[in-house]
Amino acid sequence: MAMQLIDSHVHLNFDVFEPDLAAVRSRWQDAGVVHLVHSCVEPKEFAQIQALAAQFPELSFAVGLHPLDAEKWTPDTASEIVALAGSDSKVVALGEMGLDFYKADNEAQQRMVFEAQLAIASQLSLPVIIHCRDAAERMREILLAWKEREGEKARGVMHCWGGTPEETQWFLDLGFYISFSGTVTFKNAKQIHESAQIVKSDRLLIETDCPFLSPVPKRNQRRNEPAYVQYVAQAVAHLRGVTTEAIAAQTTQNACKLFGFSV
Repeated sequence: MAMQLIDSHVHLNFDVFEPDLAAVRSRWQDAGVVHLVHSCVEPKEFAQIQALAAQFPELSFAVGLHPLDAEKWTPDTASEIVALAGSDSKVVALGEMGLDFYKADNEAQQRMVFEAQLAIASQLSLPVIIHCRDAAERMREILLAWKEREGEKARGVMHCWGGTPEETQWFLDLGFYISFSGTVTFKNAKQIHESAQIVKSDRLLIETDCPFLSPVPKRNQRRNEPAYVQYVAQAVAHLRGVTTEAIAAQTTQNACKLFGFSV
């Protein structure tokens, strides 16, 4: 059987894909990408993403509010996310959500919005897709406090992971999956390379985060696309001393388990 890949984090609804999405899809199919998980930056994107999922049977998706949009949270946002998540069986996660102290410093607002979405995910028994940039320590504190308070760990993935090996271990210990993007192909990304070597096989995911972060050998292309997840798989395989086929099979199995779909 040909190699099967899952791109566990895409943003295909962005304008940059509008002119040639059919060709982009054709290329991901040729590359062996059998399933994709479409992330959500804010709930108003939902209808657009839902239409894409209706168009492409291999697309599942999430709903949530990104930390850099935390100021858009209103008293109605929680009930809106609950309603949207329940409105389509192709919703497999909440997110992306989390903390970003690289581009913003509204920590209290980000934390409130993140914890509100953790509660919704728990209520709906859905995993979370976590965006965490320059905020690993605070994220760990929140997730440990959550576990203490709720009596159960939050469940999900640290997406587009760029932390240190020590931080990687924190989130593995909390039960999270770790997803690597095109950054793992960058020559100088030593910490990410080390992290990719220590993640347990059954917790590993791969993604493009397209249209961002084109991997080597496509870095000169401004727009990343799902077909390029093959280069992420190759880089992770090289770092771990296994075949690309082994990484493809393991990450496909892991994505199916975390998000509850089959391919």
